[in-house]
Amino acid sequence: MANRWRKLMPKAAKRNQPHVGATKHLAKKTDKKPKTRNGLFSTLAMSTTGCAYAILLGSASLAMAFAWISILYIFNPVQVSWLNKVLPEWAQIPLGNYERPHTLKDIKLSLSKQKQIAGEILALDRDAEISFLLPVFRQRANCQSDCQELVELRVYQRSQESEFQSQSENYYYLATQLSVTGPEESFVVDATSAPQDTNVTLPLTEVKRFEGTTPSPGIWFSLRGKRQQGTSAFAYGNIIYYNRERTNLQSMLSWTSPNGQQPKWQEVTGDSEKELVIDQTVGLEPQLQVYQVKPVKLFLKPIQLEAIALNPPALKDSAYQNALSIARSGLWTPAFEWLKFVQKQRKGVLPEAAQAQMDLIRLHSQLTKAQAQKNWASPSQQVLADLTDGRWGKALQVFEASPHNAQEIVTLLKADEGRLWNRTVAALRVNPNRSEVQAWGALILAVKRGGEYANSWLNAQPQTKKDTLTYIQGLLARVNSEGKKSQILSTHPSQIIGSVQPITQVNNAEWLQLNSTAEIKLTADQWYQIEVSAFHDGKRWLNSPFENLKPPKTSLAKFFWQTLGISSDPKIQIVVWLPNGEQQITIATIKAVQLRSGILRLLAAGVKIPENQNNRLQPRPLALTSAALEWVQPSPITLEALYQKDPQKVKAILPTVWRSLQQSGNLPTGAIPSFEQMEEKLGYWPVQLIDLTNNAKPETVLTISAAAILSLNQAESGIQEENNQQYRPRTLILSDTGKVIYTDFAESYRQILTAIAKLSDTHSLALLVENADNYSLRRWSEKNQHFE
Repeated sequence: MANRWRKLMPKAAKRNQPHVGATKHLAKKTDKKPKTRNGLFSTLAMSTTGCAYAILLGSASLAMAFAWISILYIFNPVQVSWLNKVLPEWAQIPLGNYERPHTLKDIKLSLSKQKQIAGEILALDRDAEISFLLPVFRQRANCQSDCQELVELRVYQRSQESEFQSQSENYYYLATQLSVTGPEESFVVDATSAPQDTNVTLPLTEVKRFEGTTPSPGIWFSLRGKRQQGTSAFAYGNIIYYNRERTNLQSMLSWTSPNGQQPKWQEVTGDSEKELVIDQTVGLEPQLQVYQVKPVKLFLKPIQLEAIALNPPALKDSAYQNALSIARSGLWTPAFEWLKFVQKQRKGVLPEAAQAQMDLIRLHSQLTKAQAQKNWASPSQQVLADLTDGRWGKALQVFEASPHNAQEIVTLLKADEGRLWNRTVAALRVNPNRSEVQAWGALILAVKRGGEYANSWLNAQPQTKKDTLTYIQGLLARVNSEGKKSQILSTHPSQIIGSVQPITQVNNAEWLQLNSTAEIKLTADQWYQIEVSAFHDGKRWLNSPFENLKPPKTSLAKFFWQTLGISSDPKIQIVVWLPNGEQQITIATIKAVQLRSGILRLLAAGVKIPENQNNRLQPRPLALTSAALEWVQPSPITLEALYQKDPQKVKAILPTVWRSLQQSGNLPTGAIPSFEQMEEKLGYWPVQLIDLTNNAKPETVLTISAAAILSLNQAESGIQEENNQQYRPRTLILSDTGKVIYTDFAESYRQILTAIAKLSDTHSLALLVENADNYSLRRWSEKNQHFE
């Protein structure tokens, strides 16, 4: 067989030779059997070769297809996302951040399923349809206002793929996202008023884009929240930067403002970029934090906010360093004047860092100058403004103007916590020979530590002239005299509470003042008439009407000043609630007193307050002295959470609450639902537990908003209604046995619980209640078993 194959091979090879003999020879051989096998083999060989070519070509095509898919996956994974439709779950192609785009409606629906809330979108381009920032909120439990807490920021960009461009709705990719949390309470609230050992995180409730010109090329946002601490309204938040080039959100810094002011971009240093200014001013004490945008060598975070600090000084120059020293003590205007002299010596040119420090001082100086140039209602406020601005001589003129001024200023110096003394020391350190500064140093020491110590300090001052010593010792004698008068006139701090309203005209004959011969003059923007609801006379609290108040026939004004405790401190706070719920506080000075038919009124002068736009939604303006009371704010929990701790209490109070709402017309009459139904409908309502009856068993304080009532009625009727009848949250207080002991829902009289407060002379708590035309303090009567 092998030999036969060898014989056939040459003949087969000759088939390719182009001559006639080959054809004839081939024809002769075809009739033999061995030749038939060769033909079949040749045919099979040709077919196999064709299949090999086909497989080779198919494999090459598949390889090219896989290569192209790989390239698409690397540069645009979304282009191959269709493969996931045919691949099993274990073989799905991971797309990472390149998820399939979604419509805005789908994005909001997805958040809703996660119990999150989509906020109002903020455009990142001229058209919000191109790209936008989406704030993501979640519902806060146990709250009455600002109940949506910000938890995340997302940036979405419109899809550019043709598959989605042709759709009727826009499709968006999630470009980047940033989780956010609010600052801790200890950061927001100053150390003097923050609760001890607190690490509570405060919520962020609002996102705002900075308008106007801001540092380019990115976009700046402010995340905001607010915190009421006593009579102070704190604002706080985070500064967020969106980097357009790197599609990145960056948290820059946290901020707080004790006066409720929002950060702003402002030209401070005069260069091409604005600075971020955060106002932390308290009273007349300006405190501004100024931040510059500085580059850093990080890819995702190419910039940072850097504070302009006064320490260390940017120049090794003694005059420059002295100027910064007195600036750090709060003498902004003298420091700025000194720096202008240094700048002039250097031909108007300062290094960049030194110029920034000078500009920061100039910004503070503008505020203290404006304050000192105002006409203040109170001599003590005028002196404080003058001393803050370094106007030592002018402040002495106010002190010497009258005995009343001297007495009030002595009270100011007693209350000073060291700021005025620090200014005095700093001023004397750089110029120990200024007699006006020496005088104020001696006055402060005389009030704080006595006349003998003040004289000793004064005699130790270098190069003090004899006539200066005589002049200052005369001032110290007045301090000693006024201090004794103050002790005689007033042995207790003023504790006064009342309602207040602005008035335009004052009749001198209707009012009592200490100096009966002087004409009552308006020394501020506005007169206020305060109707006293309650005050402490040094022994006990007295409530309006004051029919049992028996003033003497002589020295009538002196009696009221002593009884009210205003001889040493005539200042009173005026609290106004703004439409957004925040409090705004101004200080007024009591000028005169009036008692008619048991109604005690005070005449005070102060700056203008905002008008109360809607009495249904905000409390009426409140007047109170700083020592009158202390706000008490127990932490709220939901009825559902309370049920987990004390199910019997909740079972006792829910039927009573439902019945009270029916009796007041806030719920339809009829059978009370089962406990399970009431728990389902009222379980999210917040309650506070606090002992108001002094029996060591906490009462339940239930504050019910208009929105909660509306939602409850809609759940009962199944009808969606608009909340046209808005009103302030109202309160029910239930005893430990489930009995109603206080309600704002009674139809027979109008009252609203404004606050729970601790009075200064007792450990028991009181209710501050707003009535139809005034405020009242109500404490629990053990004998009568109600608040009175």
